[in-house]
Amino acid sequence: MSDRTPADRFLDAAIDLLQRVRDEEADSLAAAGTLLADTVADGGRLFAFGAGHSSLAAQDLVYRAGGLALMNLLAVPGVVGVDVMPATLGSALERVDGLAGAVLDSSPVRAGDALVIVSLSGRNALPVEMAMNARALGARVIGVTSVAYADRTTSRHSSGTFLKDHCDLVLDSKIEVGDAELTHDGVPAPFAPASTVVTTALLQAVVATAAATLADRGIEPPLLRSGNVDGGHEWNGRVLEQYGDRIFYRH
Repeated sequence: MSDRTPADRFLDAAIDLLQRVRDEEADSLAAAGTLLADTVADGGRLFAFGAGHSSLAAQDLVYRAGGLALMNLLAVPGVVGVDVMPATLGSALERVDGLAGAVLDSSPVRAGDALVIVSLSGRNALPVEMAMNARALGARVIGVTSVAYADRTTSRHSSGTFLKDHCDLVLDSKIEVGDAELTHDGVPAPFAPASTVVTTALLQAVVATAAATLADRGIEPPLLRSGNVDGGHEWNGRVLEQYGDRIFYRH
């Protein structure tokens, strides 16, 4: 009988997934980091979007110690995490045709910007149309999704397409359909999702690449520091002032 605990098994599964994305997504990670660096260098703005639990990885990029100050959350009321009641309404809103267009029309996103769209399944109308409409505006789109869903599920968008079909770059999180890493004889459903761990790591790897790429070009990356270290607030104040016209979470 194995002496591996459920915690061991979950952590091992997460580590295996992280190693896979490190090895198999290396070129895409480098390209995504370069795209963000190009956008910053060219005067563009950065945005991140996710719905439901996919929003957690998008939020982790915004106003983040060690992160790029120019990353803004593209928020859709009712689908940011589980802040809406009932929580099932958020899932329903992801399937509403036309919502993404309305959001983008009232957002600051414009040509020359970059938008990171996080959607594990990539099958719902909201992320599909968000990518389609953002590219129509002239923005570059990085999609973070599990490509397996396109092979094993059907699209919920009228076009029959998935998020991955409308991106300039795609990062595949390798998460299996259902997002549950463990099973147990006494538990009727699989459990222990790893998508947040893997997706957050993927995106922080992209940001790290962007920061280093800018530095290699002789451009100081607009990074935030922790407010809990001495001088952090003063540092951040200077960065926010310098790039104020490209930061929207202050207004």
